[in-house]
Amino acid sequence: MSGAAVAAAVTPGRTTKGPAAGPWLLGVRHHGPGSARAVLAALRAARPAAVLIEGPPEGDALLPLAADPHMRPPVALLAHAVDDPGRASFWPMAAFSPEWVAIRWALDHDVPVRFIDLPAAHSLALKEPVEGPERAEEAEEEEEVTPVVDPIRVLAGTAGYDDPERWWEDVVEHRSPTGGADSGAPPSEGAPGDALAPFGALAEAMAALREAYGDGGQPRDAVREAYMRIQLRTARKEFGDGVAVVCGAWHVPALAARTTLAADRALLKGLPKVKTDLTWVPWTHRRLARRSGYGAGIDSPGWYGHLFEAADRPIERWMTKVAGLLRAEDRFVSTAHVIEAVRLAETLAALRGRPLAGLGETTDAVRAVMCEGSDVPLALVRDRLIVGESLGEVPDTAPAVPLQRDLTRSQRTLRLKPEASERELDLDLRKETDAARSRLLHRLRLLDVGWGDPVAGRGSTGTFRESWRLRWEPELHVRVAEAGVWGTTVLTAATAKAASQAVAATALADVTALAEHCLLAELPDALPVVMKALADRAALDADVGHLADALPALARSLRYGDVRSTDTAALAEVAAGLAERICVGLPPACTGLDPDGAEALRGQVEAVHGAIGLLDTGAEPGTGLRGRWDAVLHKLAARDAVAGVIRGRATRLLLDEGRLAEDEAARLMGLALSPGTPPADAAAWIEGFVGGASGGGMLLVHDERLLGLVDAWLTGVPADQFTDVLPLLRRTFSAYEPGVRRTLGELVRRGPAPEGARRDDAAPATGGFGPGLDPARADAVEPVLRLLLGRPPEPVEAAV
Repeated sequence: MSGAAVAAAVTPGRTTKGPAAGPWLLGVRHHGPGSARAVLAALRAARPAAVLIEGPPEGDALLPLAADPHMRPPVALLAHAVDDPGRASFWPMAAFSPEWVAIRWALDHDVPVRFIDLPAAHSLALKEPVEGPERAEEAEEEEEVTPVVDPIRVLAGTAGYDDPERWWEDVVEHRSPTGGADSGAPPSEGAPGDALAPFGALAEAMAALREAYGDGGQPRDAVREAYMRIQLRTARKEFGDGVAVVCGAWHVPALAARTTLAADRALLKGLPKVKTDLTWVPWTHRRLARRSGYGAGIDSPGWYGHLFEAADRPIERWMTKVAGLLRAEDRFVSTAHVIEAVRLAETLAALRGRPLAGLGETTDAVRAVMCEGSDVPLALVRDRLIVGESLGEVPDTAPAVPLQRDLTRSQRTLRLKPEASERELDLDLRKETDAARSRLLHRLRLLDVGWGDPVAGRGSTGTFRESWRLRWEPELHVRVAEAGVWGTTVLTAATAKAASQAVAATALADVTALAEHCLLAELPDALPVVMKALADRAALDADVGHLADALPALARSLRYGDVRSTDTAALAEVAAGLAERICVGLPPACTGLDPDGAEALRGQVEAVHGAIGLLDTGAEPGTGLRGRWDAVLHKLAARDAVAGVIRGRATRLLLDEGRLAEDEAARLMGLALSPGTPPADAAAWIEGFVGGASGGGMLLVHDERLLGLVDAWLTGVPADQFTDVLPLLRRTFSAYEPGVRRTLGELVRRGPAPEGARRDDAAPATGGFGPGLDPARADAVEPVLRLLLGRPPEPVEAAV
């Protein structure tokens, strides 16, 4: 049968002489609003005694929950292996999915409804083990649902369409069958034939396609269809021929085929089987827009949902939604824009020979009229409306693993509602509720339930602040099920997993990171196990690089422990021991390095410097741990055998901390840039001293002696060696702010300051710097600085 004939069959106006006898095989496109309306019309017309639906039979006990008032699609059936929760599959359903419409009709009319697809116990056992629920979902779609031959694309091409989505919209989604979803009236006389006609036409088309392409490259379909035929035979024995079957249109010819029961049972013989659990979980429109789970993904679930819900005038209502969204984003959209957009969409549909304006026409009209030809605001319309951000809801009575129930209770107690859209959450750890939220999110991260990711906050950088980026994905339900092997509550599960990881970890950095997680998540029962493992690994590891990688995490842990009032005495002892060993072993480790090794160790030196700044056990400057570290930096800065990039960075760290006089820093730079130093080594020293985002540019701006040394060295580099050092210098100075680079250029063009003169006493002043301090202007700035720093205003008496 040709695609054009199918189009004619499903176009309004085609009738049949009378209703066909049951069983009624209602072939559908998953997640299609036109198919959903057609299924509802057919069910109202045929009044079947039972409804059978493509889906896992283990889910039959969960079907009554679809009528619960707290069940709001999109939702999905989740099946996972009990002994291997990562082996899971989803069967998503939206409000406009034909399967969901059929379930709700059957429940509303007290008609028995059952799933008839291959049991999840077999389908999960047949699947290859995969990593992560997302990959499991993709494997399910690839292996079990969509045939390699896309029947919709073939039919669209036969009908002369280059876009299968547009063909399906024209011949199915835009039709209004008698007794459809937008009609509350009962079917009129002759309506059964009208309602069932499209399914007969599609069945003929699919039969022709299967005859031409065979099983479409999916041999497992034969097993599934054999099981469905057996279930159909069983239902006919129980209910007679008045049975309606809602399944993918591709399967209809196979279900109508005449086969023997023995042949079907032979196909099912010897199938592997695993123990499974099923439940309903919330789903999202964004997930429906992927090739996922139950049937092929759709590109525009938000648009399809609108077509299904709009009782009349869908284009006008859609344009009103778009206008509301754009207005909420402070774009000027008037009623006249809406009217013109509707007219343009309808005109485009007429010019393109379409029965009704579709998504393409409405999108083109929105771009031209409301977005002024720009795709930037149109991207917002695509994300918020065409795809949509809907997240379904599941009643509390739905089965769930104990860990999921505990997580749900915690989410409600802490008022952290799972949302499909991404949002940022700022926490003040001094508040009890925010601290509890932080603990929950850190515990979930430890369990690999990635609901939230820490981000750099826009506000205070103090240790009592945290910022998170939250987004709930349906696959996280599988992650929770996987984590259920560790415990029945989030606290006990995170504690058990942390203790297990501490015992299994072999790298010192892994254990220190785990200790940090335990403190952030507040897992006091796991911390002793982690600390013992940390002490054991630290005692055995003699690699300075490993020790340097481990120390920053310990220092952060101590800092976070302070703000959370956690006892970190044992952790402080380990951190102090690591720091001492680093101070002893670092100078020898910084010699004889190649450029890559030197750059890596430079980063480790910076990290250790910051960590020791947090530990800082010295009672006074220059004493204790800080004093020993300063001595190490002095050794690194003065030792010629140390790589230039490390010597330069050590010099800069000492200068910034006030542990090195400016004259001494200038002397070390002069030695490093002397004519006897190879240009590559000198360039590496400059990279370490003024490179990166450490404020090296401003240092050169305010100290012309250093700038003069760099300038004199650079002009003296031989021409044949200049090209070798140029990439390193370009990388160094390109990191500066444009204003800093411009000021440096002005200073170089002006020439060096007089010998021995400072920038602030050089005359005349250029580049925006005054010849000295202006007390009156400085006093005027002080109140603003006090306000920014949160300090009280200076008393009037003191100011006088």
